[in-house]
Amino acid sequence: MDTLSTFIDKLDSFGYLLIGVNLLLMLFAKVILQQVYNQPEKILNFSRKVMIFRALNLLIILAYGYFRFFQDKNNKTFLINIIGVLAIVYFAYLAMHIAHGFLVRFYGKKREVNGEISFISSYQTRLLSIFSSIFIFIIALIGIIRLLGFDSVLEAGGVIGLIGVFFALTSGIWAPDIFHGLIILNSDMLSEGDVIQFNDGDLFYGRVHKTKVFHTVILSIPTNHRVMIRNSKLRDFTVHNLSKFASARGLRESLSFKISYDTSTDSVKDLFSTVYEAAKVDPEIFIEDQYEFQYGIKETGDHAVEWIFYYHTKEVDKLLLTRQRLLLLMLEMSKEKGISLSTPITISNS
Repeated sequence: MDTLSTFIDKLDSFGYLLIGVNLLLMLFAKVILQQVYNQPEKILNFSRKVMIFRALNLLIILAYGYFRFFQDKNNKTFLINIIGVLAIVYFAYLAMHIAHGFLVRFYGKKREVNGEISFISSYQTRLLSIFSSIFIFIIALIGIIRLLGFDSVLEAGGVIGLIGVFFALTSGIWAPDIFHGLIILNSDMLSEGDVIQFNDGDLFYGRVHKTKVFHTVILSIPTNHRVMIRNSKLRDFTVHNLSKFASARGLRESLSFKISYDTSTDSVKDLFSTVYEAAKVDPEIFIEDQYEFQYGIKETGDHAVEWIFYYHTKEVDKLLLTRQRLLLLMLEMSKEKGISLSTPITISNS
């Protein structure tokens, strides 16, 4: 108790203010971050972000307490500098998050994804966020330089120049991703919640989770896991945005089947019609059943005719399920009607 009372006696008005503010920030760290992020429950490592903020607050309090308790020691200047740098870094980081959250809420796009209203970044909000972060970074950098005792123009210029050289040497790593990320946002071709498809060696099918400064996070629909792709690499692919279909009917999908030449056209049409009528009442098949199906011949091969079956859907996130259920129906109905979907083999008599 004597030690605590001695410590309290050594506190000045600045100490009370510093400790009080940090205690409040520790207490309301989760509430503050919940207000910053539109959907905190969907933010990766949200609890860890809260813990980091609280840990920084605690570190500032402990460092200041150690400084005040041992203020007669020779290391008091070093400690106060650590406290100051920690405080500047903390509040700069917090200010960047708050600025980004407000910009997205006021200037972002409102969108409904899976029945939930969310605000997504646009080209304008991303650009404003970058400028605001640069501004806050410069203010914090100047504050740290002044705090560390680089008062003269020559010393301060040397430190800033060294940092500038570092950014210049590493710009080839991070600058292209920022540039391509802004292009992605500005083109409005890829928005959060859109279902896209591209070929990265294997056909990839997923939903855009978030486009960030350096990379884009995509949720793989078949495997239900997140994939991170650099913005510059993503723009190298031919990306198909399945959510932005050009017709009011929805996305025009197709399935192809190789059927023997012995099967008549009327039999093939009857098979497709039967499958389509069964698909209309299947709750796991998501098609626009108010429109009639279409069919045609894709190719006449040596062994079979390749028929193509067209249908429309607007549930692009359920394409795989719809496709699988239609294939199952096609297989079952073809067996009932005595039509083989296996590719026949022509045997030469020679």
